[in-house]
Amino acid sequence: MNLQLTGHHLEITPPIREYVTAKLDRVTRHFDDAIDASVILSANKLQHKAEATLHLRGKDLHAESIDTDMYAAIDAMTDKLDRLVIKQKEMRLDKRTQGETIRKMSASE
Repeated sequence: MNLQLTGHHLEITPPIREYVTAKLDRVTRHFDDAIDASVILSANKLQHKAEATLHLRGKDLHAESIDTDMYAAIDAMTDKLDRLVIKQKEMRLDKRTQGETIRKMSASE
């Protein structure tokens, strides 16, 4: 998976890069079909915003979070993205099993 990490009004330090990479590895552990991810970290006066777009085959998932701490914002963003990935995976599995059920029903007739 390709990772593009961008900072707006914020310098991306090696610890932040490693933290984001470690958190996104958890997301890709659930779902291997991720092509690439783009993460934008921005800092305003008292708000830190983390947003990510994960590109899958046929679908783009987007999550964002705002917090006073950058690491907390990254945690919340990856939690949201993780839930979206699990939901997408379940939807694909449901479609696959639904198609098999229809094929079995038409074969028995």
